[in-house]
Amino acid sequence: MKKNNLFLFDKKLRADDSILIGTDEAGRGPGAGDVVAAAVYFENPDKSLIKDLERLDDSKKLNDKIREELFEIILENSINEIVFGSVEEIEKTNILKTSLNCMKKACLSVISRLEGENISVIVDGNKLIPDFSYPQQYIVKGDGKSASIAAASILAKVSRDRYMCELDREFPQYLWAKNKGYLTAEHLAAIDEHGTTKYHRQKFLEKHFTKQLSLF
Repeated sequence: MKKNNLFLFDKKLRADDSILIGTDEAGRGPGAGDVVAAAVYFENPDKSLIKDLERLDDSKKLNDKIREELFEIILENSINEIVFGSVEEIEKTNILKTSLNCMKKACLSVISRLEGENISVIVDGNKLIPDFSYPQQYIVKGDGKSASIAAASILAKVSRDRYMCELDREFPQYLWAKNKGYLTAEHLAAIDEHGTTKYHRQKFLEKHFTKQLSLF
């Protein structure tokens, strides 16, 4: 899909004078670290901004350099919010509930800075935000279709990657700057050697520990 079509996709979803907010998350799959959600609203993006964001896409399809460049452009040219969901919350509820709750907080923060009543939200994936009073719809693979969702995916991804690099300086043995908390073979080997930290999602590791115990 041509990148300017991401903005056209959003435009088609907007009624006259309506406000459309996109939201997405990063970090549902890893075994360590917070999950991060973001919400983005572009107010009447002009041709210049669309050109500046011509590489806008699903954050997973972009390299670090492009994501970092787009991150700054999005921050400066949208109304946005980034919210972290803690490991404690993930363990207490579950990763899906925590992710959706972070999306909800991010959207409400953006909405609080907007004027107008005709507000709707598009959510990446196949789930809606629970207990949310504004009109919403989910968009499967929305981060490759919608400009506002793609932008939210980049804000969430870059923010989480930076956060995992900070944690890597505290616990370098787990190689979090490289694996971003995903349970790679190297990460699991480090867990077996050094144990877990307060940043590990213990429930995500239950299968691994069960497998390890079965070897004895």
